[in-house]
Amino acid sequence: MGNPGATLSAYRDMQSQAREILAAATHGPLQSLTEREMDVREQPMTIYPRPKRVRAWVRFGPKAVRVDAKLVRSTPLAAGIEFRAGDQTYRCWVWGNAVVLDEPA
Repeated sequence: MGNPGATLSAYRDMQSQAREILAAATHGPLQSLTEREMDVREQPMTIYPRPKRVRAWVRFGPKAVRVDAKLVRSTPLAAGIEFRAGDQTYRCWVWGNAVVLDEPA
């Protein structure tokens, strides 16, 4: 049957995070690493057919926010992630050390 309280808590956390992301988005555009920063011509890229759940720091203009995301690709230095807030899907590249695997509860 599961724990309805835990399900409700997870839903509230997700809604709270979406509000935080949308508020941060008012501070400027989502920042992403450039091809030069990622050194895409010299570094191999891995594409994950089954994206991994991660927690990552992203930046909208000067405002940083931590998000639940999917790791969809990576290089030795950077991570390509995607995350949602409301109806909007965001995609960006961040430094690899801004990302940690989301441990299942």
